[in-house]
Amino acid sequence: MSTVTTIVGAFLGGWFLWTFFEYALHRFAFHLMKGKHFASKAHLDHHARSGWFFDPIITLAWLGVLLVGLGWAQFFGWTVSSTVGWPLGIGWVVGYFFYEYHHRAAHVRAPRNRWEIWLRKSHFHHHFGHPLHNQGVTISLWDKVFGTQDRPDVVQVPRRMVLPWLVDADGNVLPEYADDYVLVGSADNGDRQRAIDKARAYANLEPTA
Repeated sequence: MSTVTTIVGAFLGGWFLWTFFEYALHRFAFHLMKGKHFASKAHLDHHARSGWFFDPIITLAWLGVLLVGLGWAQFFGWTVSSTVGWPLGIGWVVGYFFYEYHHRAAHVRAPRNRWEIWLRKSHFHHHFGHPLHNQGVTISLWDKVFGTQDRPDVVQVPRRMVLPWLVDADGNVLPEYADDYVLVGSADNGDRQRAIDKARAYANLEPTA
C-alpha cells in the first residue's frame, strides 16, 4: 500500500470515527443525561430555543475536539505509525468541524442540495417530532444500526420555533418546502411557554404545538 493511500485512508477513517462519536455523544451524553452536566444542559437549552447563535463557551468544545484529535494522532502514531496517526487525528477534527458547520447552517440558511434537504428534514424531525431519534446529523448510518432512524413524511414546526429560511415575509411556509414542513400552533413565546418548552426539552419530549 502506498504512503498516499495510507494517509487518505487514515484521514477518512478518522472522519468516519467522528461520525460514530457524533451519534454517541448526541444520544447518550447530551440527551439521555437530561441536563445533568454542562454539555447536556447546553444542548437541551438549544432544543428549548431551537435556534443557533454563537456562544463563546463553544470554543471549549473546539479545544476539546482538538485535544482528542491530538490524542488519536499520538495513540495511532505509537501503536501503528505516524503515517496513520496524524491523518487519522486530523480526519477526526475535520469531521467534527464539518458537522459543526452544517448543524449551524441547518438552523440559519436554506438547503442548497439534496443532501442538505435531507439533513434539515431529518434534523428538524429530531427537534420537533422525536428528540431521541435521528441522532446522527451528517449521516444516518448509526441511526440505522441502532434502530433510531425515522423518515417523516412531514415535519411539524411550532410557529414560535420557525426557522428563518423556511417562511416568507408573512410567516407562511415557502412553496418549495410545503411538501416537507407544516407550521403548527401559535407564535406565542412568552415566559410560560418558554418554561414549558424547556421542561419538555429536558425530558426529551417534542415541543407542544
